[in-house]
Amino acid sequence: MLSSPLRLGADGRATVLRNRVVFCAHLTNLAADGMPNADHAAYYEARARGGAGLIVTEEHTVHASDRPYEKLIRGYDPAVVEGYRRIADRVHAHGAVVLAQLNHNGAQGSSLYTRRPLSAPSPVWDPMFREVPRPLDRAGIADIVRGFADTARHCRLGGFDGVELQCSQASLIRQFLARGTNHRVDDYGGTPARRARFLLEVIAAVRDKLGPGMILGVRLAGEEQVDGGITLDEAVALARTVETTGAVDYINTSIGLATSTLHLIEASMATPPGYALHIPSALRAAVALPVVGVGRFSRPSDAESALRDGACDLVGVVRGQIADPDFTAQAVTALSGDGDGTPRVCSACNQECIGRVGFNRPIRCLQNPQAGRENAARTPVGLSRPERRLRVTVVGGGPAGMQAAVSAAENGHEVTLFERSPRLGGQITLGAAAPYREGLAEITRDLALRCAAAGVRIQCGVTVRAGMFSADMLDGAGGVPDVVVVATGALPAPPGWARGLPADAYADVREVLAAPDGPPDGSTAAGRVLIVDGLGFHPATSVAELLAARGHAVTVCTDGMVVGQDLGVTLDREGWLARAHRAGIRQRTDTVVGAARPDGSGVRVTLVHHPTGTSSEGWWDRVVYAGQQRSDDALWRDLACAAPGRGRPETAGAARSSAGFPMYRIGDALAPRRADAAIREGERVGALLGSGAAL
Repeated sequence: MLSSPLRLGADGRATVLRNRVVFCAHLTNLAADGMPNADHAAYYEARARGGAGLIVTEEHTVHASDRPYEKLIRGYDPAVVEGYRRIADRVHAHGAVVLAQLNHNGAQGSSLYTRRPLSAPSPVWDPMFREVPRPLDRAGIADIVRGFADTARHCRLGGFDGVELQCSQASLIRQFLARGTNHRVDDYGGTPARRARFLLEVIAAVRDKLGPGMILGVRLAGEEQVDGGITLDEAVALARTVETTGAVDYINTSIGLATSTLHLIEASMATPPGYALHIPSALRAAVALPVVGVGRFSRPSDAESALRDGACDLVGVVRGQIADPDFTAQAVTALSGDGDGTPRVCSACNQECIGRVGFNRPIRCLQNPQAGRENAARTPVGLSRPERRLRVTVVGGGPAGMQAAVSAAENGHEVTLFERSPRLGGQITLGAAAPYREGLAEITRDLALRCAAAGVRIQCGVTVRAGMFSADMLDGAGGVPDVVVVATGALPAPPGWARGLPADAYADVREVLAAPDGPPDGSTAAGRVLIVDGLGFHPATSVAELLAARGHAVTVCTDGMVVGQDLGVTLDREGWLARAHRAGIRQRTDTVVGAARPDGSGVRVTLVHHPTGTSSEGWWDRVVYAGQQRSDDALWRDLACAAPGRGRPETAGAARSSAGFPMYRIGDALAPRRADAAIREGERVGALLGSGAAL
């Protein structure tokens, strides 16, 4: 099914998609001054080369009144046509069909850039942006309809195969359709038919500019789960209305709204694949138009099942193709049984694709360091071979070391990786043991498969010391190495207040995660546990859920305004709060630990509310700390001589050993950070070796 072609459009404008995989619209933040560019072309080309049947670019605004964020593409500006041609040509060269998504964000925007009031059906403010918009009059509505038509014309001139209208999570069209945001009493409000009038006018105007030979799709909000939002029954009725126009070729779907239910749109790893399939299934039962299903299809088998079960006609795979541009080609190979193709499986960590974009930075991917950088002026990994094949020794089998090993081996070097523990993975493996964090295992699973495919020799259970290199004691390393990569990770760093606490009363989160059957001291009795959240991310909240599930009474305290404050960046916070409430986990914010001392079989802790300076004491059986770590850089220091590296940005953490070979320090061994930094630095070192630029 996944590899089956599909005809879009009536006979007079039929286009055949080579397969059922859609790379749906999503923000990339690659635009410069509102224009699409070579970065966009390379980004979409990579997914076309990887086999996607249909590519829908990120939204293009249709009117100058709409600019909710800095890097929005100005589709209404004729200057976009040149960039459109570049995108279309590069995608078409690989046999994919490409559409542009057209949108006006309406009240879901900001006047920060335009210095003009927002436009909306009614003066209803959006809970995220909190600006009261001005209601559009008939002239304003007609002007925006013309904007949709003009932008569609630019897309036609730019070589696109058609357009998709966004009527979903962040859209002026959606605001006309929804009862909660449309309070009008004229011909554009009141009944469902009148609320749909704006959409129908846009469809007619866009079809007129596209002509009969191009594709027109509509992405509908299927179920928003907010008061006054669009319900599934309303979405089904609207799909029927859209179909009766005879102008639309397919219907795409979405779930959630870009405010309180944003976490449903880009679901975290706590959400099962296919969680939104009830929406396309209901629409498909009501209309004959092809329907696109979305909802975290990370594995080919999930996408295939959605098609075989009849839930949809096409499957939207976004993060899966960000993580692996060759997802479709690999999926087809895997499902056909003709080879061992295994696409990289997105972990749904949301750190770089969603979290980074939320900070107004270009899109990236934790698992694919090349995502968003396809057009970078550098030699792509795997496309060149160094002048001399180097013997590379990598010490440390966490994500940094594994990525360095893969990149170096794929660039033609002879690589041996040593890991002191019995298995690969480092802290990622520990994190994956926590509730709702199983998706992290995909990161190291993928890296392990790639190591094997690239011919990396792996030695687990080996503690590497500096003297082993000069004595040629590293079995499998092939003699003294030409290059050493130190990726030895980080160690827990207990805070000052933990000094003097007995081992059975204090633990680092890593100790808890490493003891799957109970507390680190081996006891099984439930007790009172205080978790100190010093990171604002998953370590504290994950361990809180783990211990609560074991029957402990858990309190989490943090010096931040909320526990796990960075979970909001990755859209994990809503799920955490709901689960924490059900589990009875207590939370104390704006609070620091002033002191802790042994008290009987437990710990007496002084907590200070730092905004007021008020102190209170509490007694817990155990205190667990989730805070910053310290680099485990002993091997690096033992190997390094006084001469520093050359100081180039790409060789930060580079030096020459006392034995004369160059070496690199990456990941937490350089500075404790999150996994994206570790993988990025591993890839960077591997690419550097591939270019022959080693010290």
